[in-house]
Order: sequence, then C-alpha cells, then structure tokens
Amino acid sequence: MSQTTTMIPTQSSQSANPHHLADKTLIIFDWDGTLMDSIGLIVEAMHIAGEAHGFKTTDKAVKDIIGLSLMKGIELLYPHSSDEQKLLIQQSYADYYIANSQCTPFFAPIENMLQTLQQQNRQLAVATGKKRKGLDRVLDASDSHHYFVMTRCADEAGSKPDPQMLTDILQYTEQQISDAVFIGDSIYDIQMANSLGMTSIAVNYGTASSDELAAQQPTYQVDTPQALAQLLCA
Repeated sequence: MSQTTTMIPTQSSQSANPHHLADKTLIIFDWDGTLMDSIGLIVEAMHIAGEAHGFKTTDKAVKDIIGLSLMKGIELLYPHSSDEQKLLIQQSYADYYIANSQCTPFFAPIENMLQTLQQQNRQLAVATGKKRKGLDRVLDASDSHHYFVMTRCADEAGSKPDPQMLTDILQYTEQQISDAVFIGDSIYDIQMANSLGMTSIAVNYGTASSDELAAQQPTYQVDTPQALAQLLCA
C-alpha cells in the first residue's frame, strides 16, 4: 500500500527493510513535473500545436500523456490525425516549447535537494519522456548536467512504462534494483518502477492526481517538493 511522507514501510527492523531510503545509493528522477515546474508550459504548447493543425483536446488529456514519448502522446491525443499531421503537431509543439522554455524553473527546493544528495555520495540519474535534444537543452538552461551521472530519454529506450530506461541506468551505474529508487509524477513512472520491483516515490504536485497515483501502489507518496526533499535527504 502507498505510504505518506511521514511513514516508512513497516517491518520488524529498518535494516531488514528493502525500501529503506537511507540505503539507496542510486536516486533516479523523472524530469517534467518532478524536478522541473514545466507542466503548465507542456499543456499550453500542446494546445497551441494541436489547434494550429485543426485539433482540440483538454488540459486533463494532455496531463495524462505527460511522461510518454512526445509522438506516442500525440497519437493518443489526436488519433484521427494523419501521420503527416502528427509530425506537424510534433514540430509545432517543439517550436513553441523551445521558444518559451526559459519559463520552466526547478521546483523549490529541488536544487538544494540535489546538492545535498550529491554531498551524501548518492548517484543521481534521470529517466524522462523527453527526447535527448530536449533534455540536453533544459539541462544546459538550468546548469544542472553536473548533478547526474546518467540520463536516459524516450528516443534512446522504450517509452514509459517500458522499464528499459531504468535497466540502462542500472547497468551503466553497476547498481542493483534494490540499490535504487525512482521518483515520478505520472502513473507511467510508477508502473515502470513496479515492473522491476523497484522502490518508488510518487509526487502529487505534477501531472496525475493523488488518487490516480495511489492506485498504482507506489512505495511512498508525497504532496510537495519540500516533502520530497525531506524524505530523500533525511
């Protein structure tokens, strides 16, 4: 069952607890809606891109596809569009997002959290539905490349909830599933971690609702970035 920010999964002793976060040496994050406050821009960009080519959708529908690769999300949002229209929507989305991506800061206090985890000799990584070019652009803009030993994108592995991004990171870092925790804000994030039996933290401040995330049975669930930082850095 999902845990709140103030609870540790109950066992006879914490040392025997496979989900004890203090034992995790590899911390893997989703990006949009987990580390970066970018959900509003993603929703706005998708509306503009779809409407530019004659298609409409809802805020909720766009939020529900965040975490997937961009093209897979477009296919779900606009199933009646042609292949050519899907490509045009993808390009319009990218053009708008890139032009306005300076509006997407880290959630507070995410950067302090990353610094603290790094000082604790944790290895940090990212598994995101972004394309490599998109992730590299926001890593550059936020000057945050140095926090992460490995990043994996949807155009380098299977789209979430396929766990390939996580297994690639585990292989690169030479860590075991039991050494790692994955943090994300979408149901696809928690499904991806669960498929490997990996400890997971669902964050309620991103795309999916608290109830939607709880239904996926994350190991932990937090309401705010501040609660995430407190949980991971304790």
